[in-house]
Amino acid sequence: MSIKLLGISAFYHDSAATLVEDGEIIAAAHEERFSRKKHDKNFPTNAVKFCLKESGFSLNELDAIVFYDKPLLKFERLLETYYAFAPKGLSSFSSSIPVWIKEKILLKKLISEEISKISKSDKKIKLLFTDHHLSHAASAFFPSPFEKAAILTVDGVGEWTTASIFSGEKNSIKPIKELRFPHSPGLLYSAFTYYLGFKVNSGEYKLMGLAPYGNPDSENLKKYKETIYRHLVHVKDDGSIWMNQKYFDYCTGLRMCKDELWEGLFGFPKRQPESALEQCHCDLALAIQQIIEEIIFLMAKTAKKLTSSDNLCLAGGVALNCVANGKLLKSGIFKDIWIQPAAGDAGGALGAALASYHLYFNKTREITESDKMKGSYLGPEFSGLDIKSMAKKYKARFTYYEDFSELCEKTAELLSKGKIVGWFQGKMEWGPRALGNRSILGDPRDSDMQKRLNLKIKYREGFRPFAPSVLWEHAKDYFDVIQESPYMLLVADVIDKRRKPLPENYHELPLKEKLYFLRSDIPSVTHLDYSARLQTVHKDKNPEYYALIEAFYRQTGYAVIVNTSFNVRGEPIVCAPKDAYKCFMRTEMDYLVAGNYLFKKDDQPKWAESGNWKEDYVLD
Repeated sequence: MSIKLLGISAFYHDSAATLVEDGEIIAAAHEERFSRKKHDKNFPTNAVKFCLKESGFSLNELDAIVFYDKPLLKFERLLETYYAFAPKGLSSFSSSIPVWIKEKILLKKLISEEISKISKSDKKIKLLFTDHHLSHAASAFFPSPFEKAAILTVDGVGEWTTASIFSGEKNSIKPIKELRFPHSPGLLYSAFTYYLGFKVNSGEYKLMGLAPYGNPDSENLKKYKETIYRHLVHVKDDGSIWMNQKYFDYCTGLRMCKDELWEGLFGFPKRQPESALEQCHCDLALAIQQIIEEIIFLMAKTAKKLTSSDNLCLAGGVALNCVANGKLLKSGIFKDIWIQPAAGDAGGALGAALASYHLYFNKTREITESDKMKGSYLGPEFSGLDIKSMAKKYKARFTYYEDFSELCEKTAELLSKGKIVGWFQGKMEWGPRALGNRSILGDPRDSDMQKRLNLKIKYREGFRPFAPSVLWEHAKDYFDVIQESPYMLLVADVIDKRRKPLPENYHELPLKEKLYFLRSDIPSVTHLDYSARLQTVHKDKNPEYYALIEAFYRQTGYAVIVNTSFNVRGEPIVCAPKDAYKCFMRTEMDYLVAGNYLFKKDDQPKWAESGNWKEDYVLD
């Protein structure tokens, strides 16, 4: 008899569900993609329905439902924290307790009620709970191609743990060392995210993208780092940290940090969201990015020392810091690194299911040369009939291509002429990155492409960088790559021969002049420090996307294209054909390719639906 497990994460942010059968990942999806509410924290009803439908299993056939953390331990942390800081935090305590009683203390009852709304079951389904960081560790190690590895998980906070080191071997995971709340690399980074005017649990990647605009040679940077080390955080040799709670407010307050104290430290007030970015903001972003990199490096060295493994697996929200990941790989501390593509809380749903399969049910683990993530293409797929029905509903005009290779040649030609194309194919991606199935594409050679994509398509901040998708066989022609990066979780440098020299006064230039300076022959994917958040594309994982880039290579001599997620700012990545068409029509995208159908913007009827994206989606 096979073992069928449904993994769930919910009630904090990025709710998700996944279904695993005998250790094989059958389906996985984020709730936000169905609800159209970014970082949706509600019970993942739609994601669960999808997983059951995709697998063909009923609730009766499940051996267990597994939740990704232990709510009673979280509640214990909440109570002990408020007690330790009393009488501070009364207002925060009063607002938190009712939510905790409903969503955390009565969680077993709540999950049962939500599951019963989806489908009735004749039997009582076993309900299991895994430790939060064990869920992260399992999501990283069990799908990896390693028989043995060190495992490092770093995030804001689980129950009590904020970072942990595990040892993984075959079908076992053993805890070795942990860092406990309130001292947390993830919360430290989030505090700076907050102070620099971005949204916590959403804007951390913006902070990472802003950091290269900092001046690496400035006195400001040196001063900021000294201030952080002197007043905010002490970093120990093993990577563990101690944070001075005098300056932070997340334990008992409703803010990440005490704004007035930070203003005294750094000499400028908290940046208001959407306000102008100044050099001081960029320099502070670079300072904390460098410090978080140091912390991760020290933790990795400790993991190496404690496990003696050549391999490292990473998960937790901080593992989405692809700049740190790329530098960690290049450091050579470990020979090989594998990162869970859904490294944040959503990935906990997968880790919970896999941890239960291997640890609770004690099932063996098959080791394969490649990882078990199936390219991270684990979400819903839509047929040509679905796309045609959508087109009929909106009276959309299209050209149908019987021959997909002909469509790829046509799309590559459009890209080479500077057109921006929405690309909707196959199964939706699992994780926060679009990997060529729900993507917006452009020509990397176009010096104006980054500006157009940010301001006219994504409607987001102009400083935000874009990622290159490159055929793996040609990756070294453009980037200083050490290993494959199929999940866009590693940063690599553009090779020297493609770079253009910077002017001597480059770091003194205003931010906008830095932004639009031509830095290489693939300018729209070259960040200020000559880095790129890289996705290597492999024919066996995504033949359709590979065929498109291959066609672009034949036509232009460049085996790389711009890839950004198919959504506007504040919107989840599109899921269904209607989401793709709506996004296409609401932006200045030129073309949409959905399956074998090509939609040209100029041929479409006037968009008649009421409302616009700014009304539908809250800015992230």
